[in-house]
Amino acid sequence: MVRHTGKQVFQVIEELISAAIEQQLAARFSLTMRVSLEQPKQSSFGELAVPVAFQLARQLKRPPRQIAEELTAKLSAVPGVASFEIAGNGYINIRLDRGSYAESLLRPPASAASEAGEKIVVEHTNINPNKAAHIGHLRNAILGDTFVQMLRKRGRNVEVQNYIDNTGVQVADVVVGFHYLEKKTLLDVQALIADPSVRFDYLCWDLYARISAYYKENAEAIRWRADTLHAIESGQSEIAELAHAVSDAIVLAHVATMYRLGIKYDVLPRESEILHLNFWATAFELLKERGAIYFEERGKNAGCWVMPSSAFRESGGAATEADSEEDSKVIVRSNGTVTYVGKDIAYQLWKFGLLGRDFHYRPLLAYPDGHQVWVTTEDESAPDTRRFGRAGKVFNVIDSRQSYLQDVVVAGLRALGFEEQAQSSVHFSYEMVALSPRTCIEMGIELSKEDRRRPYVEVSGRKGLGVKADDLIDKLIETALAEVEDRHPDDSPDVRREVAGQIAVGALRYFMLKFTRNSVIAFDFHEALSFEGETGPYVQYATVRAGNIIRKFVDRGGHLPDFEAVLTADVLARCFGNDDLWQLLLLASKADSAIERAVASGEPAHVAKYAFQLAQAFNNFYHGTSVITEDVEERRNVLLWLTGYVRSQLLGTLKVLGIEQPLYM
Repeated sequence: MVRHTGKQVFQVIEELISAAIEQQLAARFSLTMRVSLEQPKQSSFGELAVPVAFQLARQLKRPPRQIAEELTAKLSAVPGVASFEIAGNGYINIRLDRGSYAESLLRPPASAASEAGEKIVVEHTNINPNKAAHIGHLRNAILGDTFVQMLRKRGRNVEVQNYIDNTGVQVADVVVGFHYLEKKTLLDVQALIADPSVRFDYLCWDLYARISAYYKENAEAIRWRADTLHAIESGQSEIAELAHAVSDAIVLAHVATMYRLGIKYDVLPRESEILHLNFWATAFELLKERGAIYFEERGKNAGCWVMPSSAFRESGGAATEADSEEDSKVIVRSNGTVTYVGKDIAYQLWKFGLLGRDFHYRPLLAYPDGHQVWVTTEDESAPDTRRFGRAGKVFNVIDSRQSYLQDVVVAGLRALGFEEQAQSSVHFSYEMVALSPRTCIEMGIELSKEDRRRPYVEVSGRKGLGVKADDLIDKLIETALAEVEDRHPDDSPDVRREVAGQIAVGALRYFMLKFTRNSVIAFDFHEALSFEGETGPYVQYATVRAGNIIRKFVDRGGHLPDFEAVLTADVLARCFGNDDLWQLLLLASKADSAIERAVASGEPAHVAKYAFQLAQAFNNFYHGTSVITEDVEERRNVLLWLTGYVRSQLLGTLKVLGIEQPLYM
């Protein structure tokens, strides 16, 4: 039986095998190297394969098979391994001891507490607080939240931040709309926010589109934006108070929207505090002092503080004068306002604890489970003294269109001499979310004949073209509810709605996660909600089916045995001699390995793919195996335990994906 502490059985065996072969490499060939394992192309070849002999053939000038034979000749016994076999021209195939392996899953020893290690900050969502969230924001938040769950599943200490850009151009534009177009005062806007009949984030969605269109027809109105930005950054006028009222109200709307998908935060750092608590002023002095930026006296950037293009060019070489003017990044505009990237450099320095300053914090709200969300404040009398930030590694979940700006932020750290932190700043990028033409039509978006023929339709907040996140969630719930009511007409309306909500959220989250981050998504209702194929509902259905098998067994008078007492290693070895059952058990036992590899690659899609593969394997088992009516007690006990084990592994994987199991489907 394989013993493990804090790791799953399959991972422990992989490490033991690698270590044993590495010892042989050192002893026989005086080589020090990491040995990687692969999955054989066919399950009949065994559970693992080692290609190291092929990697060494040229170096040792010997045939791969000869190297493989020499490596395995005196290989000591590895717990959990039945045999090492040489295959083909030199692969080392490994067969596990099925009885021992199954027993280790049935009777796992107590796990030692794992060390959480350095703090990891994951910053995600980051919606401009100027209008309702839309479908594109959902991909960011779902990717970020799932990556957080993946890290926490691996025992890491993770802090979730949602940066609030409450002093930027987008907020200024909505304030311009209220102040200049609609002639509303601060009191007028506060009344709208307090009115329960008004969806304030929706109202601002429309106003933002209106002011964007107004700018195009009235170029002189752009100065309204500049004046408003100045007022917001100074923080000393009714305009600044109006901006705070707008952004604070919409932040609460965004947090509520994301909570519908199970997404929670630890702290919301606000840009206004970065300015008013002198975070930016401190960073600005550091950048000037160390020559990371310079004052441009001529050309199109005259009067601006800029970072030279040589700081963030991939080549790192010196830029020509033409390059400098064309590519250098403005950090402070000629009118004295700070660009987004300037404030983000200050924010990134704070995340690593490099700024020598901290925010003040106040409670924003508590989720139903009691988890407290904090928000930064300028108020020095705020009672909280807790410290956020001070991370060892930072992941910024920001779409790929911001890659250039993220490069500038990292270049800022590097230019200040913080090379280690620059290396630990990860841009967790992703591509955009569009809509299928069919979904656009269902959501009431008018399309031209040309758009109807496109594979997908892009959304645009400025144009007001897009699907609000809450509308999308509502539509998914409504569609799922119709299916649930058709299948379960006699159940209570409350239970049916709860089930519909779980199916809808599962469908949405899975759809956003099943594509790799560098894929453009065309969201489609029917594809996402399908009970067949690679979808959230399909995986949920598998967990429901597994639960139903056990429930029906008990309902029919069966008694679940004490599996640890009746399933000995011999019994398990006999039953898992069946290859189909063994492959299902083996796949189910790899949940933690799938998450570990997904963390290493930064690709949540790998976890989604694993969940689908396990659900698919279980459904094949479900259709081809009689569990409840199995006559042989020994085999029935193994099948019942296997069903429960697969279900628990599926549920654990779905939890990482942020998907719940409904009561029924």
